[in-house]
Amino acid sequence: MGKETGFLELDRQDRTYGPVEDRLKTYKEFVVPLSKETLQGQASRCMNCGVPHCHTGCPVNNLIPDWNHLVYEDDFRNALDMLHQTNNFPEFTGRICPAPCEAACTLNIIDAPVTIKSVECAIIDKGWQEGWVTPQPAKQRTGKSVAVVGSGPAGMACAQQLARAGHAVTVFEKNDRVGGLMRYGIPDFKLEKHLINRRMVQMMAEGVEFRTSVEVGVTVSVASLKENFDAVVFAGGAEDPRPLDIPGFELPGVRFAMEFLTQQNKRNAGDDELRAAPRGTLSAAGKHVIVIGGGDTGSDCVGTSNRQGAASVTQLEIMPRPPEKEDKALSWPFWPLKLRTSSSHEEGAERDWAVLTKRVVGDNDVKGLECVRVEWKDGRMHEVPGSEFTLKADMIFLAMGFMGPRKAGMIDQSGVDLDARGNVKADVLRYQTSDEKIWSCGDMRRGQSLVVWAIREGRQCARSVDEALMGASLLPR
Repeated sequence: MGKETGFLELDRQDRTYGPVEDRLKTYKEFVVPLSKETLQGQASRCMNCGVPHCHTGCPVNNLIPDWNHLVYEDDFRNALDMLHQTNNFPEFTGRICPAPCEAACTLNIIDAPVTIKSVECAIIDKGWQEGWVTPQPAKQRTGKSVAVVGSGPAGMACAQQLARAGHAVTVFEKNDRVGGLMRYGIPDFKLEKHLINRRMVQMMAEGVEFRTSVEVGVTVSVASLKENFDAVVFAGGAEDPRPLDIPGFELPGVRFAMEFLTQQNKRNAGDDELRAAPRGTLSAAGKHVIVIGGGDTGSDCVGTSNRQGAASVTQLEIMPRPPEKEDKALSWPFWPLKLRTSSSHEEGAERDWAVLTKRVVGDNDVKGLECVRVEWKDGRMHEVPGSEFTLKADMIFLAMGFMGPRKAGMIDQSGVDLDARGNVKADVLRYQTSDEKIWSCGDMRRGQSLVVWAIREGRQCARSVDEALMGASLLPR
């Protein structure tokens, strides 16, 4: 362990944010890193528990106590090697993962978990700064080829592992740039896109070929992939958005969250307005914005709307307001249900819970949103009589989650079996679909989830593909 009395001597201290008035003027990241000395002190708080419950919370199987100890000893180089053993892209998880490992930390019983996420991010950032992150091309080529469809975290992790095993890997991405949801769904103020670009350069040096603006099932057929590659991996996202089936849904001011977020990310990348907004420019400037959906995507819409200069932002959630503090006796070490306030919420937004939307008010333009309050009893929703109200609205963004992968095109063309939720059916041991030449991992297989789950599944899927092609595999699970 780092220091036997570290958690007794030092309180939890995490990264801070830049001032709200400053960060609203830019789409750059605004997290203020800890100093090296503070970071080492925070790492020393890790107790290296007999049963490290942080492992329970971490889907990607990070060796958390080990690299905490190395950071405490000022051995960042070995800490980086330890981190990369289980996680291909810790600079992504160190920024956009909600840190279920910290919820599972033993010190979270007293609400003071180790700052695992901050230590992780500091290790990889220092690794890049020092030039320690370099390509790791395979020493021998296998002569086998694999097509990976989708360049999000699952596809990137799968492709990198397979390339390092010696296979010729080609990644197909329907968008014009690599990164999937991380590129166009996550705002730049949470994840700047040069972080994706430098990993892409590393992977290209390892032998991965990226083909962008190629949509499998449209531009290229699934049959051609099966004919030209020894294995095919479906690693796309769960991109079918949940619609709002109420009167007025069809008005032009009601749009899905991903349309809005993608447009702004394209503008930040330097695209012109026409390229960034094929269905027309979306801008929250001077408008009253309502975001329907209380999750991370809704929070990202809040932060983006405020940066565009919205007159007001209101976020609605159909579920009841969560408790300020979880019941540790019931929840720990698992992910708890409790009120979570993001940096975007702190920048300015009204939040309301237990609200059901009934009708969008307006003729050609959105004017308002009719709502009613609801109560949840015995797991069922009931409208509260006489609680109807109307909110002023000029734009409404739908961030209510996703219903699985889009079926038209690649999935329909492939004919693979789907599970009861409409995801591609594949187990978590082999990740193989009903077609023996096709594997699937990430959100396309499990439904919308976290970046850590995507990386984990990409890595495990790569091992399964390697075993099928070679008879055995040295890749870790």
